Amino acid sequence: MKKFAPLLLLAIILTHCTSKNDSVYIYDSETLKIESLSKDVFMHISFLTTNDFGKVECNGMVYINGDEAIVFDTPTDDESSAELISWIKDKQGKTIKAIVVTHFHSDCLGGLNPFHINGVKSYANNKTIELAKRNNVAVLPVVGFEDQIKFQIGNESVYATFYGAGHTADNIVGYIPSEKTLFGGCLIKSLNASKGFLGDADTGAWSATVESIKNDLTDLKIVIPGHGKSGGKELLDYTIELFQE
Repeated sequence: MKKFAPLLLLAIILTHCTSKNDSVYIYDSETLKIESLSKDVFMHISFLTTNDFGKVECNGMVYINGDEAIVFDTPTDDESSAELISWIKDKQGKTIKAIVVTHFHSDCLGGLNPFHINGVKSYANNKTIELAKRNNVAVLPVVGFEDQIKFQIGNESVYATFYGAGHTADNIVGYIPSEKTLFGGCLIKSLNASKGFLGDADTGAWSATVESIKNDLTDLKIVIPGHGKSGGKELLDYTIELFQE
């Protein structure tokens, strides 16, 4: 038994190390990480330094179909946005058809300028454009819409939809029916997350808004929150419970 103990110990160590962090980044720099959630859905992660929460990881989504891609939320600054654009255009060989901003905070549009420089059309809820102007955001989304807009990416449809207030009055979500994937942005919390920044929140409406999403999109398999790990429909349930009054 003693003869095999070192091998057993090594196996335990290796198992522990590989299971400790189940995130596998297909791109990883100091300013940007990209995680593959399926063959065509990716979560981009950049970083924002805040007064209240320190250095925060901020999520966005990339969906690729055929020769086209759509991005939900920019990385937090121009440098990391330029990296993401380069990864999509140069490494993947895809054309970015649209960048969709899900609300007016800097973790959603702080890196918008490089998309415009690269000829990518930007979209946002009309409320988002209005609130961004009111808050003196330097670079604004170009195309506004009301409750919902549909994009054709390759041969698949992608939707951006306003379900109601929560994290902000303007927060929208992205939905890819073929992938059964929701990009919830900051409206959706990762498991065990705190309520986070509530300076622009409508906490009274938050649970009902997420309930509406849950009732409308019953087939979800992948749910991407604005911060933290992705998951499934349990993220909706957790968020609903967190803000239940």
